[in-house]
Amino acid sequence: MTKSVAGVLAGLELPVERGCPFAPPVEYEWLREQAPISRVRLVSGTEAWWVSGHAAGRAILNDRRFSSDRRKDGFPDFVFDAATQQQLRSQPPSMLGMDGTQHSAARRAVLGEFTVKRLAALRPRIQDIVDRFIDDMLATDQRPVDLVQALALPVPSLVISELLGAPYTDHDFFQNRTTTAVHRASSPQDRQRAVAELRAYLDDLITRKESEPGDDLFSRQIARQRQGGTLDHASLVSMAFLLLTAGHETTANMISLGVLGLLNHPEQLALITADPNKTPMAVEELLRYFAIADLVVSRVATEDVQIGGVSIKAGEGVVVSSLSTNWDPTTFENPAELDVERGNRHHLAFGFGPHQCLGQNLARLELQIVFDTLFRRIPTLRLAARVEGMPFKTDAVIYGAYELPVTW
Repeated sequence: MTKSVAGVLAGLELPVERGCPFAPPVEYEWLREQAPISRVRLVSGTEAWWVSGHAAGRAILNDRRFSSDRRKDGFPDFVFDAATQQQLRSQPPSMLGMDGTQHSAARRAVLGEFTVKRLAALRPRIQDIVDRFIDDMLATDQRPVDLVQALALPVPSLVISELLGAPYTDHDFFQNRTTTAVHRASSPQDRQRAVAELRAYLDDLITRKESEPGDDLFSRQIARQRQGGTLDHASLVSMAFLLLTAGHETTANMISLGVLGLLNHPEQLALITADPNKTPMAVEELLRYFAIADLVVSRVATEDVQIGGVSIKAGEGVVVSSLSTNWDPTTFENPAELDVERGNRHHLAFGFGPHQCLGQNLARLELQIVFDTLFRRIPTLRLAARVEGMPFKTDAVIYGAYELPVTW
């Protein structure tokens, strides 16, 4: 590491907030060019390795010498204070925090719920849901409309509620608790209370499913465990915590940012409205471009590893920055350009390797249906405010827009 790099790193804490919704912080580009695997200080006060290069990021995420177990010492954390970390560590881990055979078994248990074939059967219902909320938008006389509240948030909330068997009438409750739990600006007391209340809600939901099963994912998991001779209630609650919180927050933010990106690049929007067969490529490009889960893909080394000319010691934390790796020009030519015809699915928006996002096919399906339907039914849709004045989630773990005023 050169002296100039060391000097810059000495005064830098990561992550850096995005100053522009359409580009990573300039510090990320500099790090990727000068020191793509860097020992940095995090905003939490701890140190970890920050990975900015795409090739190195993929290699680490596919290397079983790097653990996803958030209970291990050295695992990087951006949000939770020590008390909240201990609160979470006291509970059975979700598959997000498992390794090896334990993770493989937990993933296999629910993998069938998210296959392309099974999700294709959900397409008509998702289409109905999207049409319903667009109907409501068109029926209102109020302008502008906040697309976050009118469409981006309720669509994935209702989809995941029906898939999991959670009452949609409770969506305000779990949305509020999820937002508080992952918000970096939340107080430790508020985060702990939000986590406790959400787990208590899910504990009660699983208990009700055990006695009154329905046609939903949780009920099928309960039946599957009973057939195997065991019913692990606590592990089901942890699974519910992961699927419910991850199943709507990420997709909701991608809907709003995707619409923003397309409206801000009308020549790209015109390509998919003229040929909806290009929408799947557009979804991949928007996922790459915004990389909303930049802080989610973290690991801790379980043994000494040499990678990219750097020696990472056992017990040291590693953060693979999807925002930086997805803008690596050695993998994505002209990464600052939004190009819906790029056709490159090698982005790390869903991670990579054994822990690649389980719900990625569901997210893709929802995004494709929303973009195709929204711009077909409201072809004159346009922004009703300047981008510079819009509130963005620069202080949250999952990036997005708090509001997206639109009109037509």
